[in-house]
Amino acid sequence: MLPKNTRRSLPMALLRAREVVMARFRPMLAVHDVTEQQWRVIRVLGEESPLDASEVAERASILAPSLTRIIKALEARRLITRGKFADDGRRVQLAIAPDGIALMDAVLPERQQIFDALEHRHGVEALDRLLDMLEALIERELADPAPPDEAKSLAEMEES
Repeated sequence: MLPKNTRRSLPMALLRAREVVMARFRPMLAVHDVTEQQWRVIRVLGEESPLDASEVAERASILAPSLTRIIKALEARRLITRGKFADDGRRVQLAIAPDGIALMDAVLPERQQIFDALEHRHGVEALDRLLDMLEALIERELADPAPPDEAKSLAEMEES
């Protein structure tokens, strides 16, 4: 059964939730002159580096054309490095640079304050349950995605 209003629409609820959470982080990113997408790339490479560019795009939920622009900007600021894999020169290898690590370290205290405030407001257990539920939803949808015709039909129904 389709939701009667956008408040109970899963895509809309996920977007609204993202927006209210990101509203807490945007000022911190602005102070450091980093966009949300750039920050996602830095975070992914800060967790594991080096990585293939396509892996970074997937983990950071960024489309390849956008990633190309982001790589140029982050490389120009010396926050990441770009190279080629020794075993396959066609693959782009991305890695966090020392300045990128320094940026992550500089952001850490404020980032921790934001997370602490979210945990205080909602509770650690509730946030963990929410993350677990979202991960389960993602895993199930990736394991058995809707056929293209069904996805198109669902999108058309939701628009009406």
